[in-house]
Amino acid sequence: MPMSRNDDHQSSSGELAQTLVEFLEVAVSSIVFLKGVYPSEAFERQRYMNVVVQRARHPELRDYIHSATSGLLPFIQKDLVERVAVIFFNKDNIPIERFIFKLTINPSHETDAAQLEFSLRSFLIKLPFSKPLLKTLPLDCRWEVTAYLRSLPEVGSSKDAETWIPTDTKQWQKPPLITPIKSLDSDPLCLQLYLEHPSSS
Repeated sequence: MPMSRNDDHQSSSGELAQTLVEFLEVAVSSIVFLKGVYPSEAFERQRYMNVVVQRARHPELRDYIHSATSGLLPFIQKDLVERVAVIFFNKDNIPIERFIFKLTINPSHETDAAQLEFSLRSFLIKLPFSKPLLKTLPLDCRWEVTAYLRSLPEVGSSKDAETWIPTDTKQWQKPPLITPIKSLDSDPLCLQLYLEHPSSS
């Protein structure tokens, strides 16, 4: 049976979502490595999108990052995900630093796989250069991956929703200080990566 143009769009949109999820898994692992939360032995150098990256090799760390990012796939496919954040907390459970991936997907636009890979690769190349902008973490810190959705899926509409729980993360009382790291403004994907720190005022 020949594929219709609508089928082509769905296939292209699904490919974009899958590529984005894989990218986020590598990016989250790179961020955690960059922050020095764990010994360097917990990571291994691998090549992804023709860039040398640090990926988690410790089983529990690798599984958490994989499940957190792969669990986003059905929500990204439905364009429900507005932001994905890697948040670092102090011992009082107050965020001290947030890496934010803000994304907008145009599902009606066909994906150029080569161009998409080139664009996402630039984020992975730029990420290590953000280290001078980062705060030093306290020894007793923790971190998590949090997704901010444009709207909540209907209750019982998806088993995938059960893998995510509402967050009770404390919020800053004042608008954060924002430091841009990298941005992509094109179709079918607009993506911004920036840092958020609490305002010192």
